[in-house]
Amino acid sequence: MSQAHKLYEGKAKILYSTDNPEILLSHFKDDATAFNAQKRGQISGKGEINCAIASRLFQLLEAEGIPTHFIERTAPNQMLVKRVKILALEVVVRNIAAGSLCQQTGLPVGKVLPNPLVEFYLKNDELGDPLLTRDRLLLLELATPEQLNQLQEQALRINQILTAFFGRCDITLVDFKLEFGITSTQELILADEISPDTCRLWNQSETDPNRRIMDKDRFRRDLGNVEDAYQQVLERVNAHCSSSEQNS
Repeated sequence: MSQAHKLYEGKAKILYSTDNPEILLSHFKDDATAFNAQKRGQISGKGEINCAIASRLFQLLEAEGIPTHFIERTAPNQMLVKRVKILALEVVVRNIAAGSLCQQTGLPVGKVLPNPLVEFYLKNDELGDPLLTRDRLLLLELATPEQLNQLQEQALRINQILTAFFGRCDITLVDFKLEFGITSTQELILADEISPDTCRLWNQSETDPNRRIMDKDRFRRDLGNVEDAYQQVLERVNAHCSSSEQNS
């Protein structure tokens, strides 16, 4: 499928049109940002690693009945995806207290939540991606009440699948961010990516609070060994996806 002009460039990916108007080419970059792009840098090989992880996880979710925009991986750092209109929402699922949840509530880092917490944030860097109540979300007409219910249900189901899978990889899924889009046929599907950029992942074999981190918090907090942590996640995801395929 031929590559055409650039349609959009974000902090982590570039989207290109193809010769099919319903299909786009997503190119994963090595660029890294944090704190609403106030901190910028590069993580060597991140584009290829995240594209590989996202591809594997999208396929895993599709096999469990979760519709996604993923079509196929066409290069180490590129995948074909269905064209969608992205909702201006970030859907965050939290299993363990970390990050902004601790900063805003005083909960200690590492506290296991009694139930998964689903939160909605406005995708707007200028406003600092604020946390939204359901009423504010509806006031801004970011989604319909039906779509909100669907987002909540899908997020919790995705959490079940990913928590179990990462557990088999000896990784704890602390929290993660999802983005959804609407197709030309008005179907609500999972989009963007799932990777160490969008998840907090802790190595279950490590007890040290810094050494256990396998995600972008290593970049945010200048902990070093970012590339090694991302590569380790990829190796574990590949190993357990491959074993699942062999057993199916």
